[in-house]
Amino acid sequence: MKSTLTRRQWLLRMLALPAGAWMTQFLSFAQAHRGKVRITAVKAMQVKNIAGNCLIKIETDSGLIGYGEAGSSGPMARSRINDQLKNLLVGKDPLTIEPHFLNMISLMHPYMAHIPTISGIDIALWDLAGKITGQPVSVLLGGPFRDAIRLYSHGPGNILLDPAKCKDWAQQIKSAPEGFTSFKIGIDPLLGVPAGRYTATIDTDQVRRVGRGFQNARDAVGDTIDIAVHCHNELDTLSAIQAAKAVEPMNPLFYEDPLPVVFSEGWRAVKRSTRIPLLVGEKLELVQGFKPFLDTQTADIIHPDLAFAGGFTGTRKIADYAMVTRTPVALHNVGSLVLCLASAHFGSAVFNFYRSESALGRPTRHVEQMSATKPPEVKNSHLTVPTGPGLGFEPNEDYLKSQLVAGEPFWS
Repeated sequence: MKSTLTRRQWLLRMLALPAGAWMTQFLSFAQAHRGKVRITAVKAMQVKNIAGNCLIKIETDSGLIGYGEAGSSGPMARSRINDQLKNLLVGKDPLTIEPHFLNMISLMHPYMAHIPTISGIDIALWDLAGKITGQPVSVLLGGPFRDAIRLYSHGPGNILLDPAKCKDWAQQIKSAPEGFTSFKIGIDPLLGVPAGRYTATIDTDQVRRVGRGFQNARDAVGDTIDIAVHCHNELDTLSAIQAAKAVEPMNPLFYEDPLPVVFSEGWRAVKRSTRIPLLVGEKLELVQGFKPFLDTQTADIIHPDLAFAGGFTGTRKIADYAMVTRTPVALHNVGSLVLCLASAHFGSAVFNFYRSESALGRPTRHVEQMSATKPPEVKNSHLTVPTGPGLGFEPNEDYLKSQLVAGEPFWS
């Protein structure tokens, strides 16, 4: 008797193929080491200049340590660890990553699972897994597809209405050693609103400033540098459409997160109104956050953050789901060196990877200074993926201690 698959059954089978392949590879590396290491502590610590994130540290009875980064503050992460997560992890084998992940995200009482904190723990578990098995995380995740990942950086939105300052900035980036070839620039200074705050419908003068400012950037850098339009989910649908029309003549690389985070018909209206690729998702969580954007093909590029979306495990599931519609996966990243290296390993291991945001190459070099060894270098807008065990992160503890947020304990 001939059977017919429903669309849902077909999608589930398609999703099972890539997920099964990469998890099978991880399990083959982990098998010989099962039950030999136990988690003894899970700690969190917040440092400056990583966008409010905090670092996660998982200690074991073997002396091996795993590092991660959570999209939450130090006090918030410690609260969730102590109230919900510690009892699920301490005394357990760190290599049972999938059960740990599912147990953590399934929490419902007394509070629902806090995915940003779980994301940091998951990253640290994969770092530990790499150190236990002697493999880089990119290999454990099923890769590598590439040995270096493409990055993009940031431009200053507050200079865009001054053509002379735009030209000075263009000269600086073209002579910088990192050789970045793409930059995203925030729209908020042109609108005169705080970044990430919901704003009322923008007026015609704001629309003109947006168009003029981004055209100044294009005129300054020419056609060899890509410019993306960066929003923080602050606009309403009408404003998002007007801003897109204003910047479309300068051919943006993408248009990022103009509308509030949750999917709505407004996103589809923006998609229909512009030819600019729509990039979505720096604050979305797990597959269910991205699913409506992918099912309706509203997002041209999805943009999860490993520290928010579910760590390696959750974000790999997102990438597998996006693969069904061949949707590219970019990575949001304005965090520490931990998140930078995690993004490199993820980008190496995922077939439909697009590019990653990066805070490397800033004048302060605050990300690079977090390394106790030779810091990573960006060349020709690419970052080489570390090939040592785990993430390849060795912390400069003295520097981290000097960067603690006021009142924050050191690795509490």
